[in-house]
Amino acid sequence: MSAFQPIEKSLLLQQVCESNYRKLADLVPDLPQIEGSAIARSPDKPALHLKLLERSRYTLTLELTHAFAPDRGETLEPAVRLRVCLDAKTVEALSDHCRPLVLDALKAGASAWQVLDYKWGLNYFLARWLDHCLSSEYRFGAGLAKTRPCLAAS
Repeated sequence: MSAFQPIEKSLLLQQVCESNYRKLADLVPDLPQIEGSAIARSPDKPALHLKLLERSRYTLTLELTHAFAPDRGETLEPAVRLRVCLDAKTVEALSDHCRPLVLDALKAGASAWQVLDYKWGLNYFLARWLDHCLSSEYRFGAGLAKTRPCLAAS
């Protein structure tokens, strides 16, 4: 996923998650109030989909993905599942379309270092992808994220 391998991964992972929160907040101005799902568009780029999967008092679980050719039945990729901690102001990538949740990696008997590498790769990818989305001028407009209620949200 990523060739960049820092020495102090745990410290940098925290900083990447904090940076990802700021980037996602730029992409989704109403991030703490999001309900349901929304689509952001950029000229000559595939649509960017955002969906609220779960809500608790201080935490959101979201899915962020591109729709490259939804009319042909293609899967939405990269379909990254995110945990947004509103109080800590962090965003952590939990999984993507081809890798299991971090919790599943733990159940598979992975060492702490393997899990840290796994989390680093996911979150470094997310940082780069959010940079791409922002530089491509994707934005979920204020209020847009509240347009369609999500039945799965609690």
